[in-house]
Amino acid sequence: MNQSRFLDFNGRFHHTEEAIFHATNRGFRYGDGLFETMRWENRDIQLLNYHAERLIKSMDILKIEGGKLFDSTFIRRRVTSLLEKNQLIENECRIRFSVFRDGEGLYTPQTNQSAYIIEVTKLDKKINVNNQSGLIIDIFSDHRKPQNSLSNIKSSNAILYVLAGAYRKKHAFDDVLLINESGFLVESSSSNIFVWYNGMLYTPALSEGCVDGVMRRSILDFAKENEIEIIEAQINPQILNEAEEIFLTNAVHGMQCVLGYKKKRYFNRLSKDLWQKYEQWQRKIAEEAKSL
Repeated sequence: MNQSRFLDFNGRFHHTEEAIFHATNRGFRYGDGLFETMRWENRDIQLLNYHAERLIKSMDILKIEGGKLFDSTFIRRRVTSLLEKNQLIENECRIRFSVFRDGEGLYTPQTNQSAYIIEVTKLDKKINVNNQSGLIIDIFSDHRKPQNSLSNIKSSNAILYVLAGAYRKKHAFDDVLLINESGFLVESSSSNIFVWYNGMLYTPALSEGCVDGVMRRSILDFAKENEIEIIEAQINPQILNEAEEIFLTNAVHGMQCVLGYKKKRYFNRLSKDLWQKYEQWQRKIAEEAKSL
């Protein structure tokens, strides 16, 4: 990946190597914040409205003030300015929009006001179902994810995902799946999961503790509008040994198909067909928006 030269800290551009906050920063000390990871493509942020809605909702849950400021218009304007500053406006980029509780204090904050940082990184290539051979996965069972409303947030407190990533790297897997306190599937280390089983499509319900993923939400909306049934459920890991197909989704890579889990190998025909229909649906939405 090619790193950018500038970031946006509370509306001002700073060089990426410049110190911008102190060791007392609450995001650094306590993981007291959250973030959105977005994709810039075709001179716009993909699924921006979903991102803005989730950000505002998550800030409200965490009692961080100022969420109404971060609507889609504000995010698009600041991201566009930063990309222009970095001369990346024509490139496909990963955007990280981080929000944290400002001020100091110990566990009890001195203020609930918000601060933000925007970072952009050029993507070398688009990795999704159309150009990858499939992922080899395993289950990360050293630690389990809690099941509560905080589990649905993309929190800055991401130690579980760090440990899962370290496990993935040590054992040379492409990704690993997390399980919850009850022993059921939640998500992968960086994506939501969908499972084709007996011709039906399943995904873990939010009550199972998965992140309320933007791409997950978009696919569910697409399915509902096109009368395609997706069942949000409690999924036993044993289903991985019997499923026909499995795919992962996130806002940067879209859909990625799983090739194998242990000795099990999967097809991807149903998943690729679904993704093709989803992309057609997205193009239709984009064309209708341009005509307004």
